[in-house]
Amino acid sequence: MSYLVPSEFVTKMIDAGESKIFMSTKDTLIRSYMAGAILALAAAFAITVTVQTGVPIIGAILFPVGFCMLYLLGFDLLTGVFVLTPLALIDKRPGVTIKGVLRNWGLVFIGNFGGAFTMAVMMAIISTYAFSVEPNAIGQKIASIGEGRTVGYAEHGLAGMFTLFIRGMLCNWMVSTGVVGAMISTTVTGKVVAMWMPIMLFFAMTFEHSIVNMFLFPAGLMMGGNFSVMDYIIWNEIPTVLGNLVGGLAFTGLTLYSTHIKTSPRRAVG
Repeated sequence: MSYLVPSEFVTKMIDAGESKIFMSTKDTLIRSYMAGAILALAAAFAITVTVQTGVPIIGAILFPVGFCMLYLLGFDLLTGVFVLTPLALIDKRPGVTIKGVLRNWGLVFIGNFGGAFTMAVMMAIISTYAFSVEPNAIGQKIASIGEGRTVGYAEHGLAGMFTLFIRGMLCNWMVSTGVVGAMISTTVTGKVVAMWMPIMLFFAMTFEHSIVNMFLFPAGLMMGGNFSVMDYIIWNEIPTVLGNLVGGLAFTGLTLYSTHIKTSPRRAVG
């Protein structure tokens, strides 16, 4: 069969989390660097299409191409390992520790940021002819996104921070569902379709994704966005990372594990 039943693909999730914890530093960094770069390029592509067409939903429909590429190539996003590696710990896999989980998260964060930042520099260069002219329409759009999604939240104080956190939660509920989608099918077509749907939803709803933001905000700063590095860190990246962690683990990882691996006894009849 080309479809795995839930008990089978949740076991694959735990196996994947375990393997990522024990992966070498070199492999973890390379895979996460490439994931960050590909996802950033997909974000740039989606923004380009949106600017060219004036129809944001078209950019959202096309954005998942990057997510599908990086997962088919076996690369790792922080939003994915937030869900997979804790399951190996909860399942008490031999040798899996909290330290190992945190090590994996730290390395993937560094790699993702490196890849996303590389693409931010490249996009800034091609949008400004190597910083010799003002940013083109795409560069201006990226800069405006950076402003709206940092100081825009800051204007609302704690309410803005809470809203940002919730948008991060909802984002990784969908993104981690896409990660699981890649495990549901054994065919490339099935994997792509299963990944495409939730990723399109998160991008169309403009939820907050920590790795996409690792590209958008550095690029926006380089292209004249009216916000600071601290605005980005405090009023976007930190709350987004925390929201991504809680949303992905609570809505996807723990729910699937608790009902398909730790299944409760059947209710007695009568």
